[in-house]
Amino acid sequence: MSARVCFLTSADMMKDRPGAREDWIEFELEFGALKRGCDAVGVTLEHRIWDSGFDPSGFDAFMIGTVWDYPPKLAAFLETIETLNTHAPVYNPPHVVRWNIEKLYLQALADAGAPSIPTVWADSADEAAIRPAFDALDADRLVVKPLVGGGAWRQAVVQRGEALPPAGDLPPGACLIQPFLPSVPEEGEYSFLFFGGRFSHALQKVPKSGDYRVQSIFGAREIVHEPRPGELDQCRAVLDAAAQITGEADLLYARVDMVRGLDGRLAVMELEIIEPYLYPEQGPDMGAVFAAALKDRL
Repeated sequence: MSARVCFLTSADMMKDRPGAREDWIEFELEFGALKRGCDAVGVTLEHRIWDSGFDPSGFDAFMIGTVWDYPPKLAAFLETIETLNTHAPVYNPPHVVRWNIEKLYLQALADAGAPSIPTVWADSADEAAIRPAFDALDADRLVVKPLVGGGAWRQAVVQRGEALPPAGDLPPGACLIQPFLPSVPEEGEYSFLFFGGRFSHALQKVPKSGDYRVQSIFGAREIVHEPRPGELDQCRAVLDAAAQITGEADLLYARVDMVRGLDGRLAVMELEIIEPYLYPEQGPDMGAVFAAALKDRL
């Protein structure tokens, strides 16, 4: 059977548009790999800019892809995917997106037994919230992140006894506060990719010297990672916990990001099930694994 599927992206991922992101190539790499996989199984994959007012009729499904400009336009984004879902299924489903879009989901995963990083939750990223967190977390260096955001947007590192960064560099509202993990600048972060519950590939994201951010836009490099014994079981435990909470098993796509905690064990940094980058360069079979999972749903 043939099917037509829409891959949602953002205008700033189009290389020829004003204001294009520095990492626009990641759209082309990801979409290209997914399209090749879909072509092989008779599925037509087309991209559309999510907030361009495009005609959704004729599509059999929508995939939330590289929609990386949505945090400042959150209400419009959520409304758009709900509307699209009335025309054809959106993957991953809107109710899963709503659960995953605020990092409070990490607390739910921790409550479900997922290996987690100690966290303080605050209504605002200000002196009153951050200063007590040093003692609460028994740390001299903290990372402060917005509840909604990605790509290190409005994320800051703060040091005990030093002035806070300018307000414009801190989260604009509610935030989470965690101890700065020495393993991150040294070892980086591990990402494990799954499609329809099937493991595809994994990689290690290593920050450039002197930085802790693991995004390529900040100079980080990505290395293929062969999962060590037990690591995939840890990831599947995280996915199982998310399935119990959301009622959605074997999501079309999921990326489990893990870092080494202060106890030397891997812990969940993020469960990316909205619009994660899928790292096609480290997963040569990614398109085929994705296409098989997609076709099962169509």
